[in-house]
Amino acid sequence: MNSKEITLGHSPDSDDAFMFYALTHGKLQTDGLTFKHVIADIESLNHRAVEGELDVTALSVHAYGYVMNSYALLPSGGSFGERYGPIVVARKPMAIGELADARIAVPGTMTSAYLLLKLLLMHFRFEVVPFDKIIDAVRSGEVDAGLLIHEGQLTYEPLGLHKVVDLGEWWHADTGLPVPLGVNAVRKDLGKPLMRKISGLLTESIQYALDHREEAVAYAAQFGRGMDAPSIDRFVGMYVNALTLDIGVKGREAIARLLTRGYHAGLLPRPAKLEFIE
Repeated sequence: MNSKEITLGHSPDSDDAFMFYALTHGKLQTDGLTFKHVIADIESLNHRAVEGELDVTALSVHAYGYVMNSYALLPSGGSFGERYGPIVVARKPMAIGELADARIAVPGTMTSAYLLLKLLLMHFRFEVVPFDKIIDAVRSGEVDAGLLIHEGQLTYEPLGLHKVVDLGEWWHADTGLPVPLGVNAVRKDLGKPLMRKISGLLTESIQYALDHREEAVAYAAQFGRGMDAPSIDRFVGMYVNALTLDIGVKGREAIARLLTRGYHAGLLPRPAKLEFIE
């Protein structure tokens, strides 16, 4: 096969870095494909997917509701929370009902966390703040509460913040399903053979990381933003699980449920039509 460069977008986050480590560090036989890292925060990747810029990209499940026509889903690489997920925190203890009158910092309006919060509250005042600045915005009083994704879910308590609601807990209580947060998608115009090849390589990359966990966690540590190695290992363990290797029936049901509820609530432009590369 002739050499071909594939642009691969992922967030500057330890779980994504862990998953893509083997693929971007020459650990796999790629049969002439080379993968070029494009590292950006998830909301930027969501917007780039709307423009169709990247061949393969990590994506919020919410954003997939906008790009279904141009991207197909890969069956591996998904991020699901099993009874945990994005967390709303505040400086002082607060009831969920009080959030309706609060100013809430959110990491982007195309994130799955934002869609979940909209489904819970429907109406609230928000400000878009980069995900890694939300804890500071809450602590400084710039906002009343913050919606935390990524490692903020593990680091808020020692900083004196209080959990108002865990959206993964709420979603599970409501649906009995894991909360679908991120997926990997591939551009349909690459054609089925190449899409299938990329899909297989991504699954191999995740399996390599799980089989060489210490090595992959050590690499992922540079994306840990101050977390120690045990915390990074714990965070990777939260979001790289059995559903990451294969989204499976339960994962597909969770994605379809979130997108369908978003559509019925008037928050997404069209009904969910999931297309997976088998």
